[in-house]
Amino acid sequence: MTFYLTYVLVATALFAFTALFTLFALYSERKISAFIQDRIGPMEVGKYGTLQAFADIIKMLQKEFIIPTAADKILFILAPIVIFVSVYLGFGALPWAPGIIPSSLNLGLFYIFAILSIETLGILMAGWGSNNKYALLGSMRSVAQMISYEIPAGVALISAVMIAQSLNLQEISVKQGILTTEHVYFLGIWEVKSIGGFLAWNIFQAPHLILAYIIYFIASLAECNRAPFDIPEAESELVGGFHVEYSGLRFAFIFLAEYSMMFLVGMIGVVLFLGGWNTPLPNIGTAKLAIWTSGIGWGIFWILIKTLAVVAVQIWIRWTLPRLRVDQLMSFCWKVLTPLAFLCMLISGLWRLGVMQ
Repeated sequence: MTFYLTYVLVATALFAFTALFTLFALYSERKISAFIQDRIGPMEVGKYGTLQAFADIIKMLQKEFIIPTAADKILFILAPIVIFVSVYLGFGALPWAPGIIPSSLNLGLFYIFAILSIETLGILMAGWGSNNKYALLGSMRSVAQMISYEIPAGVALISAVMIAQSLNLQEISVKQGILTTEHVYFLGIWEVKSIGGFLAWNIFQAPHLILAYIIYFIASLAECNRAPFDIPEAESELVGGFHVEYSGLRFAFIFLAEYSMMFLVGMIGVVLFLGGWNTPLPNIGTAKLAIWTSGIGWGIFWILIKTLAVVAVQIWIRWTLPRLRVDQLMSFCWKVLTPLAFLCMLISGLWRLGVMQ
């Protein structure tokens, strides 16, 4: 009984976190976009508009469930559930700190990619089930975009996996915390000094992974349908895209899935490339910063700070860059990102054979 209760508590905690993060990200996006556009943003509801997101949630909870007359009711109702659950289940394999991971899977990264692919099916269900031409066009755009950009994203991640030699995200994080060494000759004796910190991260252990991370980050924006890859939701063309017919709680679940996806892909990039929950502070002389700022509490702090910084960049890009055309989006994926991703994978193979042997 205790075994099942533990799983229920973990699942509840993850759901609560995704909900709270969505509220925080929604308020942050409004304020960041207002700052970029030289305006104030939400100000009326709560101090500095801090309760605006809560007011929006209450409004959506109060709306009645509306199903278009011509819609396929089963697909229309199931689509938001499939979209959210596929993203939500991806959080199960993410490492939050040393020893803190909901499910430590040997194939954790493979599991996340597999479960996230189901979101594509949910988006197609939403477009087809709505029986609306704008929703169908938006869902078809989204499916084509997500399937295409999964290739450079996946290959870029494989480049990091080849260096780490593991698909277990917790193990990959641990390896990036192993301190690098500096050999110092002192009074006829070779001493080994621990350095660690950001120097142990994958992008510094194998510098070509900086390019791999940039490729993954760009592809992850397309996976989230974020600008400049937001053509599936282009308001000027498709009104709202695949979720144009949704309102109330069903729309809230789609919205929740989008922001949860932003955090999820950001955290995957942090774990694979930016040291995971490991501290960025190195040991310098007698100041053992890497040791002092390690542990469970610090681990949660560091991985949240890194991931939230990535989410902030995602928001910044949305309100800075213009939307791409469909042909530009596909050309960029197949002619630029995919070849570069395969190049990174080739370099990772050579790196393993040469540098790391």
